[in-house]
Amino acid sequence: MGNYIELTDGSFKKDVLESPVPVLVDFWAEWCAPCRMIAPVIEQVAGEYAGKIKVGKMDVDANPDTPSQYGITGIPTMILFKNGSPVEKIVGAVAKNKIVEMVNNAL
Repeated sequence: MGNYIELTDGSFKKDVLESPVPVLVDFWAEWCAPCRMIAPVIEQVAGEYAGKIKVGKMDVDANPDTPSQYGITGIPTMILFKNGSPVEKIVGAVAKNKIVEMVNNAL
């Protein structure tokens, strides 16, 4: 675990919806190859934006409620939450600049 927080169905409200700063949530699973491919990129973004945003990772297998609430059908899916609401979403393993662009739009 690096610069991100492990999110659960139980901690989601406090850690994401009530966060004073934007939160980038990475919905992933252990068996998902694209999720593992993008994990180092998520780590880099978490490090580069530490103090400006929070980054959380949610295992969709261990936490089925939250992903279904937000219509997660494919992983990896990254959703950026601001003031408790999802503002932008990326599905699939994408280039780092796409994720950075999404984060910058929220700041």
